[in-house]
Amino acid sequence: MNNFNIYSRRTFLSRSAKVGMAAALSSLVDVPFVMKRALAEGSIGLNGKKVLFIWLRFGNDGLNNIIPIGDPQYATNRPTIGLTKEAGFDYTAAGQCFDPTIYSNGSLALRSTNDSVFSYSNAISTGNGFAALHPALKFLAPVYNAGDLALIHRVAYPKQSRSHFDSQNYWENGNPNKNLSKDGIFYRTIIESGLANTAPLTGVTVQSALPLIMRGSAAAMTNLTNPTRYDLLGIPNLTGDNKAFDAIAGANYHPFAKKLSRDMLDMQYENMTNTLRIFGNLDFNETGNVFRDDIKTDGDTAWYPGASNDADGYYLFPTTDAKNGGGARPAGGGTNTAKRVVPTSAYNSGGTGFMNNLKAAAMILNKTDAIIAGTELGGFDTHGTQGLANGTGTHANLLQQVGWAMYALRKYFMRYSDKATWDNTIVVTFSEFGRTSMENTDKGTDHAEAGVMYVAGGAVKGYGSSNVNGVFGCSQTDNIPWITGPKTSSLATCGTMFSAGFPNSTSPVAAGYLRRSNDYRSVLGEVIRKHLGATQNQLNRIIPGYGVAGEGLLAGGTSSIDGVQIRGELGLL
Repeated sequence: MNNFNIYSRRTFLSRSAKVGMAAALSSLVDVPFVMKRALAEGSIGLNGKKVLFIWLRFGNDGLNNIIPIGDPQYATNRPTIGLTKEAGFDYTAAGQCFDPTIYSNGSLALRSTNDSVFSYSNAISTGNGFAALHPALKFLAPVYNAGDLALIHRVAYPKQSRSHFDSQNYWENGNPNKNLSKDGIFYRTIIESGLANTAPLTGVTVQSALPLIMRGSAAAMTNLTNPTRYDLLGIPNLTGDNKAFDAIAGANYHPFAKKLSRDMLDMQYENMTNTLRIFGNLDFNETGNVFRDDIKTDGDTAWYPGASNDADGYYLFPTTDAKNGGGARPAGGGTNTAKRVVPTSAYNSGGTGFMNNLKAAAMILNKTDAIIAGTELGGFDTHGTQGLANGTGTHANLLQQVGWAMYALRKYFMRYSDKATWDNTIVVTFSEFGRTSMENTDKGTDHAEAGVMYVAGGAVKGYGSSNVNGVFGCSQTDNIPWITGPKTSSLATCGTMFSAGFPNSTSPVAAGYLRRSNDYRSVLGEVIRKHLGATQNQLNRIIPGYGVAGEGLLAGGTSSIDGVQIRGELGLL
């Protein structure tokens, strides 16, 4: 864990008594921390709205997430890794994700043929008449069918970089092609709230290091590298902790010159103690992993010994094999691979990994006043052996974790809500770029341009709402239509899968790059303004360029940067 943010009111008051309030307020550049909330615009952090983000690191292949199954070029250019249609099923028909005449079992919309309940090998219809889902994303179906999920295709930014590190920087700093910008979108969001240095927790990540999206110089955010080892003091008992806390608090009163950034040190010291106290009341360990589904999937009523409450369903955050759905069967021992809700690669024998971090991020949002929390899932750099046409392989294993994560978070915030409910929480995914439309000779895909985002939450306008369906950017009737067809030398006739070479070159890229029609900043901008409560002026500061008409981030239009037509905000909320 590193970097904590809280303001010491004791320190402020003592200094105010010495120098006077007039001096403290003499410069708007040096507004005291406690005044920043009073001066802040909007309602960020005051309206109870929260965001949980998931970074899908190293380039998630968007074309095998939201599949343009209605474009013949998809199958032609992905003979090995492409997903095929369900025999005898009309993918042009409108309806829910999964067709009820083929798929059943209600809430989970899964096949009900006993132990094959989680086995899929074909593309899953989204009901928008054109797009399908990778079968490993089957657990998205109930979230989608509830109208709580937006599937957004063709997402990128102007002059897309195909460098992992540059592109991740641009997604996180909100300044495409500007590496010198070293503060993040969500950091700036919290700064605009005025709460960055007046509350113990505002922004928290649970991953290997604090990401750029939450990093900046005027406030210190919190990162947990291991949620089960939150006590940085290294003292195992409450009495010892209290002594150490008192010592840290006492250090706040030692006089230092202002030029030595004593204010920031005071803030970090007190934030450390308060953060540790907050986390001390949360059980991040395996014994606290008690969160269960509210349905008995496939009629199961008994699991591995230790799952004593058979009135509930599968564990929402599987961090051991015993808690991984119906993978461990009570009768006859052994495992049932088909019933694991996530692959075994999602965790190790110590119960750590993505699901453990996801659980911690959800608990922090739910049990504290944190506004934004996030984590990451790596491994999406699938240059070789990405997968097979039957929906198995490396990429499928990753997507199955993503699908279950969305399903589990919805159920967690519905069943166990405290300070975070499903209606006041938005879950959003990022990935720095998509991958080539054509598979390579190693049966994988290479770095390309546009990819996908998922946005989920009780307030999202997905399937069945005014948006008609929950898919954006992947249909022939989209605001910027998907054009089927092969590569050509003219943008007017070139298929969408290959059109990223225009207008900056005379022909499409040989490997086939998917051209953007949505800017990721428009998606985040809508979430930050409509959900978190930023004013438009705040949003223009949080995401540089948002108020520039030529960028088209708000209302859409042709980008003045690279001449590409984009939609602007999608009406997700």
